[in-house]
Amino acid sequence: MIEDIDKADSTVVMDEIQLILAEKRTYLSVLRTGIAILALPLSVMSVLVATSRLYDVVNVLHFLIPLGILNLALVGLSIYLIVRAIMRIHFYDRLLYQIKLKKSELADLIE
Repeated sequence: MIEDIDKADSTVVMDEIQLILAEKRTYLSVLRTGIAILALPLSVMSVLVATSRLYDVVNVLHFLIPLGILNLALVGLSIYLIVRAIMRIHFYDRLLYQIKLKKSELADLIE
């Protein structure tokens, strides 16, 4: 009877660990997305700088201002995604560490 309770308890703990690791993978994906979004404005600005001798800034200012606003919005979104993902990944790492401390028999299974 006690062995059944221990097995059920360890099964619940393993399910919790799997759920935490799934959430951590999700936020690693969000981090990757944030980094990819950050690369887009940098690419656009590098193209604009590289081709700046081909146009006059005053004549295309009506294009550059909305593009700059869009780039700032994308940088803000990417910074938000990156910071939030890093915070959540650290949160899930702390949860895994707490489980590792409570369940020493499962500690070798958790990285």
